[in-house]
Amino acid sequence: MTGQPGMSAPDQPAIVVEGLGVTLRDDERSFCLRVDELSIAPGEAVGLTGASGTGKTLLLELLGLLRPPDPGGRYRVGFDGAGPTELTGHWQSRAGVYEIAALRGRLFGFIPQTGGLLPFLSVAQNVALSQRINGAPDPDHAARLMERLGLEAIAGLHPAQLSIGQRQRVSIARALAHRPKILIADEPTAALDPENSAHAMSLLFEAAREAGCVVIISSHDHDLLGTFALRRYALQLDSDQPPGMVVSRIVPAPQEEEAA
Repeated sequence: MTGQPGMSAPDQPAIVVEGLGVTLRDDERSFCLRVDELSIAPGEAVGLTGASGTGKTLLLELLGLLRPPDPGGRYRVGFDGAGPTELTGHWQSRAGVYEIAALRGRLFGFIPQTGGLLPFLSVAQNVALSQRINGAPDPDHAARLMERLGLEAIAGLHPAQLSIGQRQRVSIARALAHRPKILIADEPTAALDPENSAHAMSLLFEAAREAGCVVIISSHDHDLLGTFALRRYALQLDSDQPPGMVVSRIVPAPQEEEAA
């Protein structure tokens, strides 16, 4: 393995999930995503794989506080020596939902598949956006990130003027600009060729390691994930469900996938 995205960590986990799930229904079927148990240490990197239709993006939305879970289960976060904060019950009240939104903005950084840059903002303005949203401007930190990711020369350009690889690097910088504790990346290299995919992934892990944040990344590229030192999980469908019911669970990745 060529990368070392994980960090040594204290005993207290950064994220603990127990018996959490989310269910989607339509007229023909019910899809249930289940996380029976998941614990992630501060600074740890986790890779997530799974066939199409197993709910990788849904899982990232659940872990990133973008989607409320089903009743029951537990989701706790804890950082910087603070005791774990139980989040699951917050979804049940309006005040709790506002607190969830504040925690999501402060604790999480997101890298979507398409980059998600605002077309009317320059590169520098896009990178600084997460700082502005959190009311914590830090131009020196934003400048350091842009230098680290090779974005200084294009700071004044707009997304339409950038290559796909450049847009992904801007997305990485923006996601880290407000110093999140957890970075969530959904197929961040899906639109890149193999050479640029490996480069962008390396930059992502290096920047996240320097920031000391948890990384949860989904990818269909098992071989690429296998070049980095990270814990691997897979989403798998239960085989014994009745017609019209689909259940997907997160499980440790098979050994052959770990060794890919």
